[in-house]
Amino acid sequence: MQWRNSPSRYGLVSLFLHWGSALVVFGLFGLGLWMRELDYYDSWYHRAPEIHKGIGILLLIALFLRLLWRFVSPPPPAPASHGQLTRQATRLGHLALYVLLFAAMIAGYLISTAEGKPISVFGWFDVPATLSGLPDQADVAGVIHLYLAWALVVLAVLHALAALKHHFIDRDATLTRMLGRAAK
Repeated sequence: MQWRNSPSRYGLVSLFLHWGSALVVFGLFGLGLWMRELDYYDSWYHRAPEIHKGIGILLLIALFLRLLWRFVSPPPPAPASHGQLTRQATRLGHLALYVLLFAAMIAGYLISTAEGKPISVFGWFDVPATLSGLPDQADVAGVIHLYLAWALVVLAVLHALAALKHHFIDRDATLTRMLGRAAK
């Protein structure tokens, strides 16, 4: 299998970034919901948010790499069987996923830096607090982060259902290309 995308399939880098991002998004979502239920005296009360923040920053870096990779190795064109409406829905759906990802991460950053402290990413490096001290910053950003995370997960599930619809009902190559197989 090739590293770069071809006209008939996605390459290894795109596959890794796509499926890795999906796994991390759903993992962060589950971790975030679990963290909200922790009691102050729970041993994970402080540790889980640090893990959540560190993984979130790494996901942000991966998202930038993913966007850069789209320019270096453009994705294969839509299958010929896709009509104009399907192509437009695909573009808008992908754009919405990227916007929601970035917006959720920005909201998470604003929660984490509300007190002016940097975000430590597993002790490897720190992300400075460039915007802090806004009125109720952590609370407002927290509510926004929660709603954006739910919207992102719902849209990702719809995205997966659309891929399954293309595979099992339309019988086109949409899903098989994202699994690294060439379109027939």
